[in-house]
Amino acid sequence: MIKKLSAVGNSLGLIIERPILDLLDITKDTPLEIKTDGKILIIRPSKLGKKERIRASAKRMMAIHDATLRKLAK
Repeated sequence: MIKKLSAVGNSLGLIIERPILDLLDITKDTPLEIKTDGKILIIRPSKLGKKERIRASAKRMMAIHDATLRKLAK
């Protein structure tokens, strides 16, 4: 799907059609996480609160560095 940005005041906005919003369970009140790697724009619903995001980040870090953390614990 190719989209164009729409003018919204002094900013630009992206219109997301209802079927996509329904599929992702996004409403006007859903917080969205917006990230980029410098080439790609990633927009996704942020269902986690701050504590849950920190916990998920710690779990990912521990999974990636499991062997190193076990060696350090000895």
